[in-house]
Amino acid sequence: MVNKSAATLAATIFLTAMVAVNGLSQQRPLVTEDVDIVPPGSVRFEIGFDLQQNRNYPLSGLNGDLSRLGVVAMAFGLAPNVEVEAGGVMQNYLSINRQYRPGATPLMLTAATNSTHDTGDFYLATKIRLRPETRRRPSLGFRFGAELPNSNQSRGIGVNQNNFFATVIAGKSVGRLRVYGNLGIGILTAPLELFTQNDVVLYGIAATWRWSDRLTLAGELQGRYNTRNMAPRGTESDGMARFGARIRAAGLTWDIAGLRGLHRDSSRSGITVGVTYEAPLFQVVK
Repeated sequence: MVNKSAATLAATIFLTAMVAVNGLSQQRPLVTEDVDIVPPGSVRFEIGFDLQQNRNYPLSGLNGDLSRLGVVAMAFGLAPNVEVEAGGVMQNYLSINRQYRPGATPLMLTAATNSTHDTGDFYLATKIRLRPETRRRPSLGFRFGAELPNSNQSRGIGVNQNNFFATVIAGKSVGRLRVYGNLGIGILTAPLELFTQNDVVLYGIAATWRWSDRLTLAGELQGRYNTRNMAPRGTESDGMARFGARIRAAGLTWDIAGLRGLHRDSSRSGITVGVTYEAPLFQVVK
């Protein structure tokens, strides 16, 4: 029932955004958060599609090629320095290559099964801009939120756990170049160990270069890093390098990026494509 509700919510968000007028704010194809806030009274909607090759799932022990359909994110500007966000993956499809290690949880799969699918885990977050950028000082912000247990661990893709995250954000522009980064902590519930969690370091460093009014190049290194000698299964280090571009055309902002895994269990390579809309939603009372 939770999976159906999440998919219904995401579909509703998508249909609402289809009638929106495009604006200027943009996050995709990067995951590292910028300090910039969606304008008050506006909503930004992003939807994308990922293909990732040779990804490990330590909890289930599966290795395969992942297709993420409907990677959605929605951000509402509530004030000049506050936005609230929600997002997730409407459906994950895994083409199974092999069982690279014994699974730690019972799976709804047979030995002859060569693929599986599941709803992704959705998240809720709030971002606050603490200080605007000046000529000498970077802008500063803070973002915190929670990941919800929408996935079903028996399908071999998700971990079906509640997780918390909080990051400090900084950003600075120099001409056409903008550099920004995230550093914080993720509190991940250990799927197999009662009353246990793993506190991981969340990191991200990104840069964008405005080539022209229509084209912006973008790249980042982003992920989480486990500081333990041996992470509880399902909370290992994970991260991706992304390099791509944003293109404004036909009244929309399109994006595309290549992906490269940073850690042992990360996807070896991949590609992501998507589109962003932004529109006024309500009038802010002054």
